[in-house]
Parts: sequence; structure tokens; C-alpha cells
Amino acid sequence: MNLFGGEKTALKGMIFMLLAAFFSGTMNSMVRYVSDDIHTFEIVFFRLFFGFLFFLPVFMRHGFKPLQTERFGLHLFRSSVTVFSMSLYFAALALAPLAKVIALTFTGPLISTLLAVVILGEIIRIRRIVAVIIGFIGAVVIVQPGVVELDAGSMFALASATTWAVLLVTVKILSRTESSVTLTIYGAMLSTPIAFVAACFVWTWPTWEQLAWLAAMGSLGSIGLLCMSQSFRNADMTVVIPIAFTRLLWVALFAYLFFAEVPGIWTFVGAAMIFSATTYIAFRERKTKDAADKPPETAPEAL
Repeated sequence: MNLFGGEKTALKGMIFMLLAAFFSGTMNSMVRYVSDDIHTFEIVFFRLFFGFLFFLPVFMRHGFKPLQTERFGLHLFRSSVTVFSMSLYFAALALAPLAKVIALTFTGPLISTLLAVVILGEIIRIRRIVAVIIGFIGAVVIVQPGVVELDAGSMFALASATTWAVLLVTVKILSRTESSVTLTIYGAMLSTPIAFVAACFVWTWPTWEQLAWLAAMGSLGSIGLLCMSQSFRNADMTVVIPIAFTRLLWVALFAYLFFAEVPGIWTFVGAAMIFSATTYIAFRERKTKDAADKPPETAPEAL
């Protein structure tokens, strides 16, 4: 379903990815702002709750049919991992420099590539192995163990990337039998109450101003996901994924303007290595998929 209509073009895909990066960067900055007074678990709940309200008209439009599934347990596992991963990510945003956190979470697709080999039995060849190694070297460049003390925020960011990789593999398994609508609806319906249970243990009532920030945060997060989805609908993944790198630039700008954070040069160097590796892996996976989908050549009929 193309929510925005119109002709599909690579330029439109790039524009939507640029918007997705901007909205995501804005949301991340809001998380940092509200985390001074509100616990991470509560922020996660409001992010999911307001995100669910944003998509509620879409859910109502499709009715109860998408809820038919024989894999409820896997949906529940996926939602639990979503809440856990988001909690780690928001905790990292509260503790470490914003640009550093974003750069480290770029390792998620690299980890999911390795998990796909172990769990799904996918084949990885030498060029993608080299790309994964380069990506992880990029993470080392950012963290600089032995040179800079490994802080809790960086550890949370890497843990979040790892759990997000588990989430990607889970979604890949579910997508074999479930529609994108079913995945979206179950993700929102199950993640929100799970996050609420965790938030109950640390609950403090937000002020009206804080509630406004939380509502904006949840809405912008959902808008960003919508723009990203539309980007993939309009253009090939290998075209738009490099544009997602601008999320780091937006976050670095907001971190400087609102929190007086100046990212170190090694953050950008390591992030560039990670993102280059991720983009190359996406390119190779796309090329492999195209080759698998191409019908075999047949010999010409005898005359």
C-alpha cells in the first residue's frame, strides 16, 4: 500500500529517507531532553503508546483480519525484545553523547548478518565477511578501548544494537508467513502493555509540558518509521540506505545546539566505516536476491 500515492522514483525514495533521518534525529534529541526527569522505562512506554495512537486509524481500517495468526508466541517474543532494545537505546541516549550512540547503533545490521548465518543458515561469502570486519573495526574506532574509558552509555548502545539485530532476524522469520500489516499491529498492540508493566515500577506522573514532549516524541518516531517505509517502497534499498547516514549529522547538530556536545572526529570516522560496511552488505544482498529471482536461461529451440 503506497500511502502517499504517485509515481515511484529514486528521488522520492531519497527524500523520504532524508525526512525519516530528520524525524528520527529529532526524536532522539527529545529523548535526551526528557530523560533528565523521567525514567527510561516510562519514556519507552510513552513512545510506544503515542506511536500506537498515531497508527490507530490504520489499525481500525484493516479490522480484525490481520490479527489472525498461528505465531502469537513469536509475536510476543518480538515485542518483548522491542521493549528491551528500546530501553537500552534510550538509556544510552541519556548517558552518552548523542552522536556516539547513533554511530554505535549502526552496527545492528552487521550483527544481524552474523545471526542470520547462525540461526537461519544463510550463506555469507568472503566479501561480506570483510565488510562485517570493517564495520566492527569502525565500532572499535568509536569506542577506543584502552584509550578512552568504556562508559555505560556506549555499552548500552552496543547492547541495544545486538538486541535490535535479534529483532531483525525475528521479523525476517515472521515475514515469511505474516503480512506487514499484521507485523505492525501486533508490534504496537503487544509492545505497549509490556512497556507499561515495566514503567509501573518507576512511575512518576509527567507534567503537562513533559507530556507534550512525550506525545511529540512518540508521533515523530512513528512519522519517521512511516517515511522510512515509504522510502523503501519508492527506491531500491541500496539507493536510500546511504541517505540514512544523515541521521548522524542531524543528531550531531542538535547535540551541539541544545546540549553543547561536540562529537569527536573518531566518532565520524568510525561511523563512516560502519555505514560503508552496512551499505555494501545491503548491496550484495540485493544483488544476490536479484540473481536468485532471475529465471534461468533456456537453450534456443531447435529449428
